[in-house]
Amino acid sequence: MDLSYTPEEEEFRARLREWLAKVLPGLPPKPSPDDWPGRRAYDLGWQRMLYDAGYAGLHWPADAGGRGATPTQHLIFLEETENAGAPYVGANFVGLLHAGPTIAAEGSAEQRARWLPPVLRGEEVWCQGFSEPDAGSDLAALRTRAWRDGDDYVVSGSKIWTSHAEVADWCELLVRTDAKAPRHRGISWLAMPMDAPGITVRPLRTLAGSTEFAEVFLDEVRVPVANRVGEENDGWRVTMVTLSFERGTAFVGEVVACRRVLGELACEARKNGRWDDALLRRRLGRLNAEFRALWRLTQWNVSESERSGGVPGVGGSVFKLRYSRARQDLYDAAADVLGPEALDLDSRWTLDRLSSLSYTIAAGTSQIQRNIVAERILGLPKGR
Repeated sequence: MDLSYTPEEEEFRARLREWLAKVLPGLPPKPSPDDWPGRRAYDLGWQRMLYDAGYAGLHWPADAGGRGATPTQHLIFLEETENAGAPYVGANFVGLLHAGPTIAAEGSAEQRARWLPPVLRGEEVWCQGFSEPDAGSDLAALRTRAWRDGDDYVVSGSKIWTSHAEVADWCELLVRTDAKAPRHRGISWLAMPMDAPGITVRPLRTLAGSTEFAEVFLDEVRVPVANRVGEENDGWRVTMVTLSFERGTAFVGEVVACRRVLGELACEARKNGRWDDALLRRRLGRLNAEFRALWRLTQWNVSESERSGGVPGVGGSVFKLRYSRARQDLYDAAADVLGPEALDLDSRWTLDRLSSLSYTIAAGTSQIQRNIVAERILGLPKGR
């Protein structure tokens, strides 16, 4: 693993910092957390600024509309934008971090030309239709059916925890196209237009009061066969590509954010007298070591990605497993530092703490990540 940066990479970092310092002060105020149309417009506006400046799809291949930058340059981009307080990808994280890279890796030339440019230009939003109410963490147990009718698939079923479905234009959708095949082999990956007849979206309110998730009900929705990415019944393999991006690089910026939050907590502890507690100092020190190690693990995963052509490997599951726990530990420590302030429902600390509880579930539960690590990294036999 090479943890050093080349002169070219440091030059890229300097140019990016200069650009961020110039444009960030001119951004409009962020919309209300409950204003999803406003948040969509804000997030896509920022994406358009990135596109115009040449930073959109930085690590995507050049023939997919990106800059063909190295994974290390992408890591620098995520680090610098987070440190500068730049907007997150927000409502279009599925398009930019999951669906887009999957289509770039697995889609046909026509599919890449149709779907990738609007994502990069900040014109279309994607959501993810993977999880189902009756499947839980066992994604291969999905029951949403799709059967051929001429040039279309006819899709019926339901999905849950579909992020930003109410403002999405497209959905990366997993469907069962062969009910008789072994369950991992009868699945296909479709791009479904969210304005198709037969789609009902019902927002779900989270513990923190937000509605970024939804249930999606599909009643004989027609999706063109041309919208299938990969071969019919080969969707599980395509899905593993999607999940490698979701677990491999999608949380990188959040590690930087957690390191910044930890620094804020240490400063607050010094102000309010909690720093005199040796146990608390030791706890914050351990978290500092934890997030430094996670950053090094991120760099290792990026090095591996560079050697494998840009697709993250199963090391992303190791990162996701440990990061999920560390983030919860961070906000538990925040409660000790802040005292009663941590219970204020209008405080960002409270909302972030509630949000942290979801990380051992989102992007594959910790139990699933342990199975992946055990079977695909350690080579242990499958449990019975």
